[in-house]
Amino acid sequence: MAEKNSKLNFKGGLTKRWLFQTSTIIVSVLLIICVAAAYFIHSYYYSTVERKIESYANGIVDIYFENYASNDDAVFEKGAREYISDFTDKSSVEVWVLDKYGSVFISSSGFPVNSKIQIPEYEDAMTNGMNSAVWHGENSSGEKIIALTKIITDAENKQVGSVRYMISLVEIDDQIGTWYFIISLVFLILVLLLVISGTVFINSIVRPIQEVCDTAKMIADGNYDARIDHYLYKDEIGQLCNTINEMAEKIKTSDKIKNDFISTVSHELRTPLTAIKGWGETLLQIGDTDPNLTKRGMNVIISESSRLNGIVEELLDFSRMQSGRMVLKNEKMDILAELDETVFAFKDRAMREGIELVYNAPNLPAPMDGDPDRIKQVFVNILDNALKYTKQGGKIVVSTEIKDDKITIVISDTGCGISAEDLPHVKEKFYKTNMTVHGSGIGLAVVDEIVRLHHGTFDIDSVLGQGTTVTISFDIDHVELEDVWDIDAAIAAENEKKAMEENEDA
Repeated sequence: MAEKNSKLNFKGGLTKRWLFQTSTIIVSVLLIICVAAAYFIHSYYYSTVERKIESYANGIVDIYFENYASNDDAVFEKGAREYISDFTDKSSVEVWVLDKYGSVFISSSGFPVNSKIQIPEYEDAMTNGMNSAVWHGENSSGEKIIALTKIITDAENKQVGSVRYMISLVEIDDQIGTWYFIISLVFLILVLLLVISGTVFINSIVRPIQEVCDTAKMIADGNYDARIDHYLYKDEIGQLCNTINEMAEKIKTSDKIKNDFISTVSHELRTPLTAIKGWGETLLQIGDTDPNLTKRGMNVIISESSRLNGIVEELLDFSRMQSGRMVLKNEKMDILAELDETVFAFKDRAMREGIELVYNAPNLPAPMDGDPDRIKQVFVNILDNALKYTKQGGKIVVSTEIKDDKITIVISDTGCGISAEDLPHVKEKFYKTNMTVHGSGIGLAVVDEIVRLHHGTFDIDSVLGQGTTVTISFDIDHVELEDVWDIDAAIAAENEKKAMEENEDA
């Protein structure tokens, strides 16, 4: 029930945010457009009516009354009656003719008009200097009208009378009302479509996001097999789902590697500890009765302790690498000297295991700035792996090449090799290609970091069932041939100088 409520709240929250933010803006814009359209329609209809009555007042009246604009009331009245008689638009426009005193004496409707009726725009027409004025309002019967009064003057610009035009706005307002209804209906339809389409759109986002959240929660709870069917979504949501699936797959793989690493390290630690404990108990039981057995047991204890120390150092190195605390103690060194010592140290082991170890050493030295212990650690790790994965009767070849102030060291073996599937991952932490061979799975990751800190390159090529070739390259100092015989002295002098500088700084 709590999970269901969280889904509803999630969906409702996003939908409400859309309704109150995006929809508010869009509806406001639509409302402004509709109000502007309504205002335009209202102005258009009213201005059309005004232009219609202005066309009567500003042209026809002046021309028609030109011969009747006289102070003789009888002449003006005759002209007014003829004008009313000849007026053709009586169905839509009502015309009154007023005398020079402002009293109505004739109407196009034929009905008598109170001569003393109030005409609001009459005074404006007389005083505004334009001899005409427009008025909007209601007549005596309460009907909404628009009226225009035009003052008629004679040749001496004296008022002889006036004409008032009136058009009912009832039908106009009905037409405007129809347009208002249409605009309102369109507005409501658009808002309804907006809400429906927006809700559908939001649901199309909320549904997959909710699925992503549910799947992410399952992954967080430890179900690394949970997946999202990202093929249902072909947009950015699909990309997000695909990313979540890839993340889950990588977490699953990392978790498996972590568990394998814990199991491997536990086994690696248990083996020497068991040997140490067993021989310790044996030595306690026999006391000093068998010196040869005691010596053999002590040698095993020392050997297994060294092995334990190596495992712990490897774990510490990995910890330093992960936290960025691996620091090199650089000094001037001959990298070939470190390689020579390492190969020499592994010759006895290779002979015991029936593996041929070939070393093609150049006569030239290879001076460089580096950490001798870390460089030797690189060689030890690679040669140890080569021996572990090469069977009896196999061969390991160590060769070097110096060219353009760069040394390339190649270590190849005829061991079991690495599959094309595993090869891209062998330098990753905790990764092991063969769980039957002892080792923590972090050695090559540490080697890769040490080589990187020395600005070198570390590449592995392998074919399953044929063997593996490891190539390491470092930049070295330029050495002239005449300097070869003094290289050891030069390195010693350089290291002595650096030690003196460090003492002075201290």
